[in-house]
Amino acid sequence: MASKSSLDLRQRVGQLMIMGFDGTSMSAHLSAMLGTFHPGGVILFKRNIADAAQTHALLREAQRAVAVAMFRSVDMEGGSVDRFRDAVARMPSVADVAAADNTKLFRKHGRLIGQELRALGFNTDFAPCVDLRFEESKSVLGSRTVSADPKETIRYAREFLAGLRDAGILGCAKHFPGLGGASLDSHHDLPSIDKTWKRVWNEDLVPYRTMHREFPYVMVAHVSYPNVTADSTPASLSKKWITGILRRKIGYRGLVVSDDLDMGGVLNSVSIEDAAVETLHAGSDSFLVCQKEEHAWRAYEAVFKRAERDKAFAKLVAMKAKRVADFKARSPEVRARMAPRPSQSKVDLLRRRVWEFTEEVRMNSMTALEDRAL
Repeated sequence: MASKSSLDLRQRVGQLMIMGFDGTSMSAHLSAMLGTFHPGGVILFKRNIADAAQTHALLREAQRAVAVAMFRSVDMEGGSVDRFRDAVARMPSVADVAAADNTKLFRKHGRLIGQELRALGFNTDFAPCVDLRFEESKSVLGSRTVSADPKETIRYAREFLAGLRDAGILGCAKHFPGLGGASLDSHHDLPSIDKTWKRVWNEDLVPYRTMHREFPYVMVAHVSYPNVTADSTPASLSKKWITGILRRKIGYRGLVVSDDLDMGGVLNSVSIEDAAVETLHAGSDSFLVCQKEEHAWRAYEAVFKRAERDKAFAKLVAMKAKRVADFKARSPEVRARMAPRPSQSKVDLLRRRVWEFTEEVRMNSMTALEDRAL
């Protein structure tokens, strides 16, 4: 039997991981995994979501398998990143809502997405994107971004986050320091953006500089800026980006999470084990492992074994686990009890609201287009 200190360390390591998994229902195998890891959170994808009641049941059972409150999370932006399009209804994209040029609709977008999340059992949305809408990334990010103008991006993000808060959902700004200049998809490759520090500071980083006190979470991307770091290290593994720039220069004090370590943008250059250890060394408080169960085990064990043999790293793990625990303790979104199982009438009401919102966005977009033509 493992010693008490070993169990304590394993639970601390687990709090630094947010994990994905396969399947639409709780199994003995999944329950055992969750009970071993005690992860800080879980993240669901389209592969896990069949309908609203099933999703709620899965999240409820996942939470029951873990001793502490979890970030029950999802990427839900609308448009091309819409995990609920079959379970509830298709939600308008960020670009569609931004085109309406109406801050009330920006907030309503966040509130309605938040209401969907809360009804299905989630408490955390890894949204919004505050990447800028540059030409280089349009084929990759598509309708996920607002504008090349940081002020317009901030205008949307501020209202969207307020809408999520109205519904009792945590939001997360992504993808620091910015994918707007990236022509490659970090799911498969590591984008390298050839920008000067001055341009990055005055363009991509403006949303983070302006809203650093408003973001509960910031997600760090697998992207390199060689003119800033003088090498090709991904921002997600870069102490200069996370600790030096995000923490110290910008002054961000919320939680930092790496983007999915199961992505080619990082795994093409380092192992999953090294990625998990190095993102924590660089300054992340937690890391995502979303795709392969084997990689979740390997990442978890790598952090645990490193902490077992390295007292300084064990101290770092303990500090980060405390930050996560303290954040959860003061977060009303995480502390709130899970909403009751969504009835069919509740789902029908949400579906109706999404349809009405879609029509409202369409009409406002037409009016905004006509106004610009005058």
